[in-house]
Amino acid sequence: MIDFQVEYAQSLIDDFSNSSKPPHIAISVDMLDTGIDIPEVLNLVFFKLVRSKTKFWQMVGRGTRLCADIFGPGNPKQFFCIFDYCQNLEFFSQDPATTDGALGESLGKRLFTTRLELISELDRLASGMTREGTSPEDDLRRELAQRLQAEVAAMNCDNFVVRPKRRLVEKYTAADAWKVIKEEEFGELVREVAGLPTELVDEDEEAKRFDLLILRLQLSLLRSEQAFEGLRDQVQAIAGLLEEKSNIPMVREQMLLIQEIQTDDYWQDITTPMLETARRRLRALVKLIEKAKRKPVYTNFEDQLGDETAVELPGFGTGTDFERFRAKVRQFLRVHENHVTIHKLRWNKALTATDLDELERMLIEAGVGTAEDLNRAKEESKGLGLFIRSLVGLDRDAAKHAFGQFLSGKASSANQIEFINLIIDYLTEHGVMDPGLLYESPFTDINPQGPEGVFTSTEVDDLVFLLNEIRERAAA
Repeated sequence: MIDFQVEYAQSLIDDFSNSSKPPHIAISVDMLDTGIDIPEVLNLVFFKLVRSKTKFWQMVGRGTRLCADIFGPGNPKQFFCIFDYCQNLEFFSQDPATTDGALGESLGKRLFTTRLELISELDRLASGMTREGTSPEDDLRRELAQRLQAEVAAMNCDNFVVRPKRRLVEKYTAADAWKVIKEEEFGELVREVAGLPTELVDEDEEAKRFDLLILRLQLSLLRSEQAFEGLRDQVQAIAGLLEEKSNIPMVREQMLLIQEIQTDDYWQDITTPMLETARRRLRALVKLIEKAKRKPVYTNFEDQLGDETAVELPGFGTGTDFERFRAKVRQFLRVHENHVTIHKLRWNKALTATDLDELERMLIEAGVGTAEDLNRAKEESKGLGLFIRSLVGLDRDAAKHAFGQFLSGKASSANQIEFINLIIDYLTEHGVMDPGLLYESPFTDINPQGPEGVFTSTEVDDLVFLLNEIRERAAA
């Protein structure tokens, strides 16, 4: 299993890339989907749902690499097998209109959206009731609004992800904006504001997951949904596991509540404020539950293979031809790696239009590709220089040098150094990097807020500037 938690993940990938060394089977999440060029790969197993067309074709591309003599002398790779357990092939055979956004929402966005839904539900119920003074539900509604307002107020408008939404962020930083939330305002909060990076820090992942569980339970209670019973059972199970930790003083302080939650009487006349009290008092304790104690889910399925079904993937032939072109270009570049233009690309030196014209001439004269192939490469990669850089990568020493001044003269933390090393790894493999990737895994595995949780606002701007500068040097 190869993932970001493995201490020598890159070493394992390097070994897997060598057909004469083990491992010969690699299991991974996202780390082997792109940027891995192993011609000997004959079998791909898809065990996750994919709805991004770009992502899907990148995954398929791991098997399209040409490989001579793999089935014997003079018998090159003619086919490869895909074992697809999530019907991705059937989905893309329909040639659907898809987007390349992430399939799942972040925990922070789900919490923001669910709190917003709870406010909306409390407002709906309050509109049909007449009360004198304030009620516990009114207090809950006010606290939820204050929590979301604080989260928006902590969104740094200098952050390049937040900056395009500055108008909305400034609007919902004001307390008055949360007194009454109209339907159209609810929509723009969900679509435009939820999920934006915030500097309101809450690093306790287990506590946040417990928050989400209680929020969903409160919503189910107000909506009289059948899901309430299942969510209630989850909370009771957590309380049961906490009771086993009675030797811990902070757990012992909440023992009466922990035991009460496990009784039926507690749930007879349960209210959303009661659940909110339980959330506050128990959220910090959930992390004390040993993972091994949590109820595991065991499966023991016997595989049954049905009849084969032919699936026609639109554009597959074209994609395969272009993959062959990429493989030929990559091989050509390896042979001519000392050419001045290729050397410049690998060492992050600025290119000229003359450099690129000479490189294009060489590729055509060598029969590596046609003018049509090169035009497609330039169009998809936003320039020939960026296309070539994506194949040869950035020399690791050049990448280190590019970020050397960024780290010099600073007392860098372990997380900061690890973050920069991940960027260097990516640039070494891919040549350039979209700054938006800094807010995705594996960078968010170091800190859920991505670079904002590791560096200052000024340092994040410097990082983005460096990445853009590296791209521009290859773009000519």
